[in-house]
Amino acid sequence: MNRNETSEQDRLTAKQEKAIESLLREPTIQAAAEAAGVSKATIFRWLSDPVFSAAYREARGRLLESALTALQAASTDAVTCLREVINDRAAQVSARVSAAKAVLELSLRAKEAIEHEERLKAVEAILQPQRARA
Repeated sequence: MNRNETSEQDRLTAKQEKAIESLLREPTIQAAAEAAGVSKATIFRWLSDPVFSAAYREARGRLLESALTALQAASTDAVTCLREVINDRAAQVSARVSAAKAVLELSLRAKEAIEHEERLKAVEAILQPQRARA
């Protein structure tokens, strides 16, 4: 980005930046407005502003990415836990069945997600030459 261009974040006021942080942290718009020190109406007005709205979406996307990364890191522990329950002969049968069911369901979902991703990539590969000609 050159010096004449400003990022959307650079065009936000300090109050707007605080409002975005509050919107990400608080459970309601009212609570976010109070935490940011502005009115609920102001939050709604800012949300209709393209610059503020884009900055909010970007921040929300970063937060979601962070959460997904943490979930991925914890998934290994979750699988280990499920395997321990499945293999624990002293555990209640219902717990072992629930763990086995969870492993099977998650395995199928993961397989479907991988298949969908592969199909999407194939479609994108087909469409790419068409986009280049357009």
